[in-house]
Amino acid sequence: MMAHDCDLFLRLLDGSFREYQRSAQRWYQAITPAVPTGRPVYFVSSNSHSLVNLLGGYARNHKDDILAFLRNRNVEDLVPRYDGAVAKGDLGLATNILYYSLRAFIHGDPSRMTQVQESDAAAGIRTILSPGRIDVDAQVIELSKLVPANIDPRLRQPGIERIRESDAVIINIDYPLGMAAYHHLSAISLGVDELRGIYIMGKAATLNGRVGDVMISKVVHDEHSSNTFLFRNALTAADVQPFMKHGTVLDNQKALTVRSAFLQNREYMDVFYREGYTVMEMEAGPYLSAAYEIAEPRRHPKDELVSLVDQTSFELGVIHYASDTPYSRRQSLLSKSLSYFGMESTYGAAAAIAQRIFKNELARLS
Repeated sequence: MMAHDCDLFLRLLDGSFREYQRSAQRWYQAITPAVPTGRPVYFVSSNSHSLVNLLGGYARNHKDDILAFLRNRNVEDLVPRYDGAVAKGDLGLATNILYYSLRAFIHGDPSRMTQVQESDAAAGIRTILSPGRIDVDAQVIELSKLVPANIDPRLRQPGIERIRESDAVIINIDYPLGMAAYHHLSAISLGVDELRGIYIMGKAATLNGRVGDVMISKVVHDEHSSNTFLFRNALTAADVQPFMKHGTVLDNQKALTVRSAFLQNREYMDVFYREGYTVMEMEAGPYLSAAYEIAEPRRHPKDELVSLVDQTSFELGVIHYASDTPYSRRQSLLSKSLSYFGMESTYGAAAAIAQRIFKNELARLS
């Protein structure tokens, strides 16, 4: 129980809009040497493991080593879960367990990180850790260097071998929150010649679903700009459902981008819930502000209804996986780690994005 008023003081490392821009530019300049010049780019904001595991193949190619490590260390009782998934023929779950176990496997021997990065590099995936001394890791993935045999079997489709004819590059970053998202995407858009797609994937609180569900929105209200964005989401429930056996995919949702996970309470959320907002997250709004400035020759507006429905400069996809249910539990927004339980929704969302990029590029090549 609070006995008296409290004053909180925050010290910002970069206190002005200009300084944030300079930091983001320094971040992208550290990535630039890994990005081939003049190539079309797909931008993905997700995490540092999903796309790499799906496309690089290290975990699946070292399955026996990872399982031996799990049996020896008894990590989170994962071996019985893996064996049970294999016995049931649920290869998707078994593969997701391998992906989840890779982190513990790497931490068990620091030299394994170098092995993973060398394996990824041979498959066209280069990881840049904390570029520009900013804690937003990035990966540059050249589609022409991917090894089709290493791609997750769930993503293989007719003609996938031709993906090596594509000149496109994926820039995937470990999703930043708040206005950092705006500055990072703005920096990338200034540094590339052609941006073919922007895909935003992250965890969120759900007001009408369960932990482990996937939410696909078509409306985002941004508390930073006070704008409400309408857009045509390139991702649909049909894209994600094939990768989901336990969770539910909820489409046509409305998302709210909040300023802080610390400030939410039931009364606050109830106001937006009555307006139909069921997804609460922390980066889609600033990303859409940056997307607006990429598509339009002016700065994003404020306190307006902004339509990106008819923009044709790039494809836009927004997808979230539920990590919190704050309406039913006393917990703050984004306070819960999904752990093993969230692997299906995390990799289902990432697989849908990867598959979408593959379909687009294969269609261009046909």
